[in-house]
Amino acid sequence: MKKILLLISVVLILGLAACGGDKKDNAKGEKEIIVGASSEPHAEILEKAKPILKKKGIKLTIKPYQDYVLPNDDLANGDLDANYFQHIPYLEQTKKDTGYDLDYIDGIHIEPMGVYSKDIKNVDDIKKGTEVIMSNSVADHGRVLSLFEKQGLIKLKDGIDKTNATIKDIAENPKNLKFSADNEAAFLPELYNSEKNVLVAINTNYAIGAGLNPLKDALFIEGKDSPYVNVIAVRAEDKKNKELNKLVDVLHSKEIQDFILDKYKGAIVPVGGDK
Repeated sequence: MKKILLLISVVLILGLAACGGDKKDNAKGEKEIIVGASSEPHAEILEKAKPILKKKGIKLTIKPYQDYVLPNDDLANGDLDANYFQHIPYLEQTKKDTGYDLDYIDGIHIEPMGVYSKDIKNVDDIKKGTEVIMSNSVADHGRVLSLFEKQGLIKLKDGIDKTNATIKDIAENPKNLKFSADNEAAFLPELYNSEKNVLVAINTNYAIGAGLNPLKDALFIEGKDSPYVNVIAVRAEDKKNKELNKLVDVLHSKEIQDFILDKYKGAIVPVGGDK
């Protein structure tokens, strides 16, 4: 009899554990997905998607980040189901550096990179020896250098993949610009405000967060043909996850893409879906 009672107890315990084991199902029967995002604009866009996903039985929990490293660390270790803050070259560089088995489902928008200065108001006014402050993210270096090349300020080596260009790939620099790449991307707006007679290449999300309007305040900026598409990144095993793909579908919807166009006035450009 004791053995039977013991067996029943074990079965009950295992049954309760099974009921509580799926943390992604809440009391309302919704599936929960946790997505890491930069505060602006990514978290703002996700907030707009929340009620739409709720109608589809999905609870979206947004975890905001202020840096570009932790979101991929937390995705790889399982603290997040996805993240939304980075473009494809950055994701690929992270995978190369860390060995993380990450992938992405699709692109959502482009944030044109801009070059800013409080003191220099025209490209023709850039003096010889001017310092150019960039982030220490190698994945963005080719992007910034390509912007300077397009303005005729430098020339990169022939035959290179410009998305992977580094400062060492500058072949011609007639104004002897001093490229500095020692700062975290989040600190660039502060340097823009504090440093005199410098050029600062700032990612659009940080520019917006600092109260800058990329289309009005940038000395020069990428066009809409930028290849640096911001994506929903996931662990490779979750690339076909049903709920995460529904998230992408919602972000590609006309409602969300119209929101992006209306709120950011062209400073952020939606891609995919019905624009």
